[in-house]
Amino acid sequence: MLKIRKTQLNLLEKLTNAVAVSGDEGEIRKIVRAEIEGIADEIKTDAMGNLLVTKRGKGKNRLRIMLAAHMDEIGFMLVNKESDGIFQFETIGGIDPRQLAGKPILVGREKVPGVIGSAPIHLVSADERGSKIPLKSLRIDVGLGKPKVKVGDRATFATKFLRMGDSIRAKALDDRLGVAILIELLKNAPANIDLLAAFTVQEELGLRGAKIAAHALAPDLALAIDSTPAYDFPMHDGSENIRYNTKLGAGPAIYTLDGRTLSDPRIIRWLSETGDEKKIPYQYRQPGGGGTDAGSIHLSLAGIPTGSVSVPGRYAHTAMGLCRIKDWEHSLNLLHEALLNLSPKVLAR
Repeated sequence: MLKIRKTQLNLLEKLTNAVAVSGDEGEIRKIVRAEIEGIADEIKTDAMGNLLVTKRGKGKNRLRIMLAAHMDEIGFMLVNKESDGIFQFETIGGIDPRQLAGKPILVGREKVPGVIGSAPIHLVSADERGSKIPLKSLRIDVGLGKPKVKVGDRATFATKFLRMGDSIRAKALDDRLGVAILIELLKNAPANIDLLAAFTVQEELGLRGAKIAAHALAPDLALAIDSTPAYDFPMHDGSENIRYNTKLGAGPAIYTLDGRTLSDPRIIRWLSETGDEKKIPYQYRQPGGGGTDAGSIHLSLAGIPTGSVSVPGRYAHTAMGLCRIKDWEHSLNLLHEALLNLSPKVLAR
């Protein structure tokens, strides 16, 4: 079985500390290319910015397997300069404005520090204090004399990677966990398949890059590797939490149904049987909203058998997420073992 060691932790730290808001994924693309240069048989960047990597296997009747992990993260775009150092902004991806006030951020490719500002509580009326802060009332403030900051720049949270015992706290675990897993799978690629790795762009804006990548790679089967919300808190009234989506510590989440995809039952069976046989813990993601790159991939070409595997993580789409190292490791091993045992029989069943 593959292990998460210091090398993998250092890579995830580098990936999560990097800034790559949707549409400007260049920093992550550079890190990934440096990791896989010399390992892959083919590396190319398409017109959208997807990094498409091919690692060919050996022997006959090899399936072409696409694994997709998105490089982009949620964030902000500066849209109007109001005064020196103060900008109006819009969100990129699904972000709840309620949790933005006071958050430190990094702006632009120079990573200029800033803060998301709002009116202090002293100046807010009693009627407004219990209400949601509208996005139009928030501003990004980078201080005076910052000529490198301009309208059109992207920004993201300034949260730094931190290991907390058996857990990790960082921004952009969605989906730098998937990117880290896909890099490890390329480094340990099974010889029985042609591994087609798609490090995709603009997933947070509607799974855009994955659709282009699927057309270019034309796989026989595809999997999206992502991070999915774990809403596993105890209920405040003491009742059982039956809407937990996924739980930390329960292993990788195999998707059956989400807001964009009905996972191929052959893929669900293949993944779960692998987990049972290899004694790798896994869980089924509870049906519900959201989605992964699988939502675009399975509708590409004449249809592609597609599924998703995600690492559970708390506090998705906020300034910081939290995951368990063992869930990351089990996700890596479930995928690796499943690929080792993959044959055309899986799709013929």
